[in-house]
Amino acid sequence: MTDTGFAISAPLRSHVTAWQRELATIRRLSPKTVEAYGRDLDQFMAFLSAHIGGTVDLGDLKQLRPADLRAFLAARRRADIGSRSLARALSGVKSFFTYLEREGVMALEALSVVRTPKLPRGLPKPLSASEAKAVGPATHEMEVRPWIAARDVAVISLCYGAGLRISEALALTRADLDGSALRVVGKGNKVRLVPLIAPVRAAIEDYLRLCPFAVGANDPMFRGVRGGPLSPRLIQLRLEELRGALGLPASATPHALRHSFATHLLAGGGDLRAIQELLGHASLSTTQIYTHIDGERLLEAYRSAHPRS
Repeated sequence: MTDTGFAISAPLRSHVTAWQRELATIRRLSPKTVEAYGRDLDQFMAFLSAHIGGTVDLGDLKQLRPADLRAFLAARRRADIGSRSLARALSGVKSFFTYLEREGVMALEALSVVRTPKLPRGLPKPLSASEAKAVGPATHEMEVRPWIAARDVAVISLCYGAGLRISEALALTRADLDGSALRVVGKGNKVRLVPLIAPVRAAIEDYLRLCPFAVGANDPMFRGVRGGPLSPRLIQLRLEELRGALGLPASATPHALRHSFATHLLAGGGDLRAIQELLGHASLSTTQIYTHIDGERLLEAYRSAHPRS
Protein backbone atom coordinates (compact mmCIF):
# COMPACT_ATOMS: atom_id res chain seq x y z
CA MET A 1 0.00 0.00 0.00
CA THR A 2 1.18 3.52 -0.70
CA ASP A 3 1.91 6.07 1.99
CA THR A 4 -1.21 8.20 2.08
CA GLY A 5 -0.88 9.69 5.56
CA PHE A 6 -3.03 7.17 7.47
CA ALA A 7 -2.06 4.32 9.75
CA ILE A 8 -3.01 0.65 9.82
CA SER A 9 -1.74 -1.95 12.27
CA ALA A 10 1.17 -4.21 11.41
CA PRO A 11 -0.95 -7.43 11.32
CA LEU A 12 -3.44 -5.77 9.00
CA ARG A 13 -0.67 -4.46 6.76
CA SER A 14 0.72 -7.99 6.55
CA HIS A 15 -2.64 -9.30 5.34
CA VAL A 16 -2.87 -6.54 2.75
CA THR A 17 0.56 -7.43 1.39
CA ALA A 18 -0.34 -11.13 1.20
CA TRP A 19 -3.63 -10.29 -0.55
CA GLN A 20 -1.87 -8.20 -3.20
CA ARG A 21 0.67 -10.98 -3.72
CA GLU A 22 -2.19 -13.45 -4.27
CA LEU A 23 -3.81 -11.13 -6.80
CA ALA A 24 -0.61 -10.97 -8.80
CA THR A 25 0.70 -14.53 -8.54
CA ILE A 26 -2.30 -16.81 -8.07
CA ARG A 27 -5.14 -14.89 -9.70
CA ARG A 28 -2.62 -13.49 -12.22
CA LEU A 29 -4.28 -10.10 -12.48
CA SER A 30 -2.44 -7.48 -14.49
CA PRO A 31 -0.06 -5.16 -12.61
CA LYS A 32 -2.37 -2.22 -13.35
CA THR A 33 -5.37 -4.06 -11.90
CA VAL A 34 -3.43 -5.00 -8.76
CA GLU A 35 -2.32 -1.38 -8.45
CA ALA A 36 -5.90 -0.12 -8.88
CA TYR A 37 -7.24 -2.56 -6.26
CA GLY A 38 -4.49 -1.50 -3.86
CA ARG A 39 -5.32 2.15 -4.44
CA ASP A 40 -9.00 1.49 -3.79
CA LEU A 41 -8.18 -0.28 -0.53
CA ASP A 42 -5.88 2.62 0.43
CA GLN A 43 -8.78 5.01 0.00
CA PHE A 44 -11.03 2.77 2.08
CA MET A 45 -8.47 2.54 4.88
CA ALA A 46 -7.92 6.30 4.78
CA PHE A 47 -11.66 6.81 5.14
CA LEU A 48 -11.81 4.40 8.09
CA SER A 49 -8.82 6.03 9.76
CA ALA A 50 -10.55 9.41 9.62
CA HIS A 51 -13.84 7.79 10.61
CA ILE A 52 -12.47 6.22 13.81
CA GLY A 53 -9.83 8.85 14.44
CA GLY A 54 -6.78 6.60 14.63
CA THR A 55 -4.99 3.47 13.47
CA VAL A 56 -7.12 0.89 11.70
CA ASP A 57 -6.77 -2.70 12.89
CA LEU A 58 -8.57 -6.00 12.32
CA GLY A 59 -10.89 -5.34 15.26
CA ASP A 60 -12.15 -2.18 13.54
CA LEU A 61 -12.86 -4.13 10.36
CA LYS A 62 -14.84 -6.78 12.25
CA GLN A 63 -17.15 -4.08 13.64
CA LEU A 64 -17.99 -2.50 10.27
CA ARG A 65 -21.69 -2.08 9.52
CA PRO A 66 -23.44 -1.60 6.18
CA ALA A 67 -23.85 2.08 7.09
CA ASP A 68 -20.06 2.46 7.30
CA LEU A 69 -19.58 0.99 3.84
CA ARG A 70 -22.32 3.16 2.39
CA ALA A 71 -20.72 6.19 4.03
CA PHE A 72 -17.45 5.32 2.26
CA LEU A 73 -19.21 5.11 -1.10
CA ALA A 74 -21.03 8.37 -0.42
CA ALA A 75 -17.74 10.07 0.41
CA ARG A 76 -16.23 8.85 -2.84
CA ARG A 77 -19.31 10.02 -4.71
CA ARG A 78 -18.93 13.50 -3.19
CA ALA A 79 -15.38 13.48 -4.55
CA ASP A 80 -17.00 13.32 -8.00
CA ILE A 81 -16.16 9.65 -8.59
CA GLY A 82 -18.29 8.00 -11.28
CA SER A 83 -20.36 4.85 -10.88
CA ARG A 84 -17.88 2.67 -12.74
CA SER A 85 -14.99 3.72 -10.49
CA LEU A 86 -17.22 3.29 -7.43
CA ALA A 87 -18.13 -0.22 -8.50
CA ARG A 88 -14.46 -1.08 -8.96
CA ALA A 89 -13.62 0.42 -5.55
CA LEU A 90 -16.26 -1.74 -3.89
CA SER A 91 -15.01 -4.75 -5.85
CA GLY A 92 -11.48 -4.15 -4.59
CA VAL A 93 -12.64 -3.86 -0.97
CA LYS A 94 -14.78 -6.99 -1.31
CA SER A 95 -11.82 -8.86 -2.79
CA PHE A 96 -9.73 -8.06 0.29
CA PHE A 97 -12.46 -9.15 2.72
CA THR A 98 -13.01 -12.33 0.68
CA TYR A 99 -9.32 -13.06 1.12
CA LEU A 100 -9.57 -12.51 4.88
CA GLU A 101 -12.54 -14.86 5.09
CA ARG A 102 -10.83 -17.52 3.01
CA GLU A 103 -7.78 -17.33 5.28
CA GLY A 104 -9.99 -17.77 8.34
CA VAL A 105 -9.14 -14.31 9.68
CA MET A 106 -12.65 -12.87 9.75
CA ALA A 107 -15.94 -12.70 7.88
CA LEU A 108 -17.88 -9.50 7.24
CA GLU A 109 -21.60 -9.97 6.61
CA ALA A 110 -22.10 -6.22 6.11
CA LEU A 111 -20.59 -6.44 2.61
CA SER A 112 -23.29 -8.82 1.42
CA VAL A 113 -26.05 -6.23 1.89
CA VAL A 114 -24.26 -3.32 0.19
CA ARG A 115 -25.28 -3.10 -3.45
CA THR A 116 -22.89 -2.32 -6.25
CA PRO A 117 -23.61 1.10 -7.81
CA LYS A 118 -25.64 0.92 -11.01
CA LEU A 119 -23.47 1.31 -14.06
CA PRO A 120 -24.52 3.40 -17.04
CA ARG A 121 -25.35 1.15 -19.95
CA GLY A 122 -22.61 1.43 -22.53
CA LEU A 123 -23.41 1.54 -26.23
CA PRO A 124 -21.90 -1.11 -28.49
CA LYS A 125 -18.98 0.05 -30.62
CA PRO A 126 -19.50 -1.51 -34.04
CA LEU A 127 -16.97 -1.57 -36.85
CA SER A 128 -17.72 0.23 -40.07
CA ALA A 129 -18.89 -1.91 -42.99
CA SER A 130 -15.53 -1.53 -44.76
CA GLU A 131 -13.61 -2.52 -41.60
CA ALA A 132 -15.77 -5.60 -41.07
CA LYS A 133 -15.35 -6.68 -44.70
CA ALA A 134 -11.57 -6.32 -44.52
CA VAL A 135 -11.20 -8.83 -41.68
CA GLY A 136 -11.63 -11.98 -43.80
CA PRO A 137 -9.09 -11.20 -46.56
CA ALA A 138 -6.56 -9.98 -43.99
CA THR A 139 -6.85 -13.27 -42.09
CA HIS A 140 -5.90 -15.23 -45.20
CA GLU A 141 -2.87 -12.98 -45.70
CA MET A 142 -1.68 -13.37 -42.09
CA GLU A 143 -2.11 -17.14 -41.65
CA VAL A 144 0.15 -19.46 -43.69
CA ARG A 145 -1.85 -22.60 -42.83
CA PRO A 146 -4.83 -22.56 -45.20
CA TRP A 147 -7.19 -24.63 -43.05
CA ILE A 148 -6.64 -22.45 -39.96
CA ALA A 149 -7.12 -19.28 -42.00
CA ALA A 150 -10.35 -20.76 -43.41
CA ARG A 151 -11.47 -21.76 -39.90
CA ASP A 152 -10.91 -18.30 -38.46
CA VAL A 153 -12.62 -16.63 -41.41
CA ALA A 154 -15.62 -18.93 -40.99
CA VAL A 155 -15.97 -18.13 -37.27
CA ILE A 156 -15.54 -14.41 -37.86
CA SER A 157 -18.06 -14.59 -40.71
CA LEU A 158 -20.60 -16.17 -38.37
CA CYS A 159 -20.15 -13.31 -35.88
CA TYR A 160 -20.55 -10.57 -38.50
CA GLY A 161 -22.60 -12.30 -41.18
CA ALA A 162 -25.03 -14.14 -38.87
CA GLY A 163 -24.83 -12.12 -35.65
CA LEU A 164 -23.72 -15.06 -33.51
CA ARG A 165 -22.05 -14.79 -30.14
CA ILE A 166 -18.59 -16.35 -30.22
CA SER A 167 -19.79 -19.06 -27.81
CA GLU A 168 -22.71 -19.86 -30.15
CA ALA A 169 -20.43 -20.11 -33.18
CA LEU A 170 -18.00 -22.47 -31.46
CA ALA A 171 -20.83 -24.69 -30.17
CA LEU A 172 -22.09 -25.41 -33.70
CA THR A 173 -22.09 -28.92 -35.12
CA ARG A 174 -22.51 -30.04 -38.73
CA ALA A 175 -26.03 -31.13 -37.84
CA ASP A 176 -26.85 -27.48 -37.08
CA LEU A 177 -26.41 -26.65 -40.75
CA ASP A 178 -29.95 -26.92 -42.07
CA GLY A 179 -30.11 -26.03 -45.74
CA SER A 180 -30.04 -22.25 -46.03
CA ALA A 181 -30.41 -21.73 -42.28
CA LEU A 182 -28.43 -22.38 -39.16
CA ARG A 183 -29.76 -23.89 -35.94
CA VAL A 184 -28.31 -21.88 -33.07
CA VAL A 185 -28.61 -22.67 -29.36
CA GLY A 186 -28.41 -19.37 -27.49
CA LYS A 187 -28.69 -18.23 -23.90
CA GLY A 188 -31.08 -20.25 -21.77
CA ASN A 189 -30.85 -23.07 -24.37
CA LYS A 190 -33.22 -21.09 -26.55
CA VAL A 191 -33.06 -22.37 -30.14
CA ARG A 192 -33.37 -20.03 -33.10
CA LEU A 193 -32.94 -20.38 -36.86
CA VAL A 194 -30.61 -17.88 -38.50
CA PRO A 195 -30.51 -17.52 -42.31
CA LEU A 196 -27.11 -18.16 -43.87
CA ILE A 197 -26.15 -15.64 -46.52
CA ALA A 198 -24.01 -16.97 -49.38
CA PRO A 199 -20.62 -15.60 -48.21
CA VAL A 200 -21.03 -17.11 -44.74
CA ARG A 201 -22.07 -20.49 -46.13
CA ALA A 202 -19.12 -20.39 -48.54
CA ALA A 203 -16.72 -19.64 -45.67
CA ILE A 204 -18.04 -22.60 -43.67
CA GLU A 205 -17.86 -24.96 -46.66
CA ASP A 206 -14.30 -23.79 -47.43
CA TYR A 207 -13.26 -24.57 -43.85
CA LEU A 208 -14.93 -28.00 -43.80
CA ARG A 209 -13.24 -28.89 -47.08
CA LEU A 210 -9.78 -27.98 -45.75
CA CYS A 211 -10.15 -29.19 -42.13
CA PRO A 212 -7.75 -32.13 -41.57
CA PHE A 213 -9.96 -33.69 -38.88
CA ALA A 214 -13.08 -35.79 -39.32
CA VAL A 215 -16.08 -33.75 -38.18
CA GLY A 216 -19.08 -35.94 -37.34
CA ALA A 217 -22.64 -34.70 -37.53
CA ASN A 218 -22.84 -34.03 -33.79
CA ASP A 219 -19.21 -33.09 -33.18
CA PRO A 220 -18.05 -29.51 -32.60
CA MET A 221 -17.49 -28.08 -36.05
CA PHE A 222 -14.53 -25.83 -35.29
CA ARG A 223 -11.31 -27.49 -34.17
CA GLY A 224 -8.00 -26.47 -32.66
CA VAL A 225 -4.67 -27.52 -34.15
CA ARG A 226 -4.75 -30.81 -32.21
CA GLY A 227 -8.31 -31.64 -33.15
CA GLY A 228 -10.03 -30.59 -29.93
CA PRO A 229 -12.79 -27.99 -29.69
CA LEU A 230 -11.60 -24.52 -30.68
CA SER A 231 -10.98 -22.09 -27.82
CA PRO A 232 -12.65 -18.68 -28.11
CA ARG A 233 -9.36 -17.16 -26.94
CA LEU A 234 -7.75 -18.09 -30.27
CA ILE A 235 -10.35 -16.07 -32.19
CA GLN A 236 -9.92 -13.18 -29.77
CA LEU A 237 -6.17 -13.30 -30.40
CA ARG A 238 -6.78 -13.36 -34.13
CA LEU A 239 -8.85 -10.20 -33.84
CA GLU A 240 -6.08 -8.60 -31.77
CA GLU A 241 -3.62 -9.35 -34.59
CA LEU A 242 -6.04 -7.93 -37.14
CA ARG A 243 -6.45 -4.77 -35.09
CA GLY A 244 -2.75 -4.10 -35.53
CA ALA A 245 -2.62 -5.11 -39.19
CA LEU A 246 -5.69 -3.13 -40.27
CA GLY A 247 -5.49 -0.25 -37.81
CA LEU A 248 -8.82 -1.25 -36.23
CA PRO A 249 -9.91 0.27 -32.92
CA ALA A 250 -9.31 -1.53 -29.62
CA SER A 251 -13.06 -2.23 -29.53
CA ALA A 252 -12.72 -4.61 -32.51
CA THR A 253 -13.58 -7.93 -30.82
CA PRO A 254 -15.71 -10.93 -31.84
CA HIS A 255 -18.61 -9.39 -29.93
CA ALA A 256 -18.10 -6.08 -31.74
CA LEU A 257 -18.69 -7.97 -35.00
CA ARG A 258 -22.06 -9.12 -33.64
CA HIS A 259 -22.83 -5.50 -32.77
CA SER A 260 -21.81 -4.53 -36.30
CA PHE A 261 -24.19 -7.13 -37.74
CA ALA A 262 -27.14 -5.59 -35.89
CA THR A 263 -26.14 -1.99 -36.52
CA HIS A 264 -25.61 -2.47 -40.24
CA LEU A 265 -28.92 -4.33 -40.59
CA LEU A 266 -30.70 -1.48 -38.85
CA ALA A 267 -28.92 1.08 -41.03
CA GLY A 268 -30.06 -0.85 -44.10
CA GLY A 269 -33.72 -0.68 -43.08
CA GLY A 270 -33.96 -3.91 -41.09
CA ASP A 271 -36.97 -4.35 -38.80
CA LEU A 272 -36.11 -4.13 -35.11
CA ARG A 273 -38.17 -7.20 -34.17
CA ALA A 274 -36.58 -9.24 -36.94
CA ILE A 275 -33.15 -8.21 -35.67
CA GLN A 276 -34.26 -9.22 -32.17
CA GLU A 277 -35.03 -12.72 -33.42
CA LEU A 278 -31.77 -12.99 -35.34
CA LEU A 279 -29.74 -11.97 -32.29
CA GLY A 280 -31.68 -14.22 -29.94
CA HIS A 281 -32.60 -11.41 -27.54
CA ALA A 282 -35.34 -12.36 -25.12
CA SER A 283 -36.52 -8.77 -24.83
CA LEU A 284 -36.94 -6.09 -27.47
CA SER A 285 -35.54 -3.56 -25.01
CA THR A 286 -32.15 -5.25 -25.33
CA THR A 287 -32.22 -4.85 -29.11
CA GLN A 288 -33.37 -1.25 -28.87
CA ILE A 289 -29.91 -0.21 -27.76
CA TYR A 290 -28.99 -0.23 -31.45
CA THR A 291 -31.49 2.55 -32.14
CA HIS A 292 -29.20 4.87 -30.14
CA ILE A 293 -26.30 4.02 -32.42
CA ASP A 294 -28.17 4.62 -35.64
CA GLY A 295 -30.33 7.48 -34.50
CA GLU A 296 -29.63 9.52 -37.65
CA ARG A 297 -31.21 6.86 -39.87
CA LEU A 298 -34.26 6.67 -37.62
CA LEU A 299 -34.60 10.44 -37.67
CA GLU A 300 -34.44 10.40 -41.46
CA ALA A 301 -37.14 7.72 -41.57
CA TYR A 302 -39.29 9.88 -39.31
CA ARG A 303 -38.81 12.93 -41.54
CA SER A 304 -39.67 11.06 -44.70
CA ALA A 305 -42.65 9.05 -43.39
CA HIS A 306 -44.47 11.01 -40.67
CA PRO A 307 -47.40 13.18 -41.94
CA ARG A 308 -46.41 16.05 -39.63
CA SER A 309 -42.67 15.94 -40.29
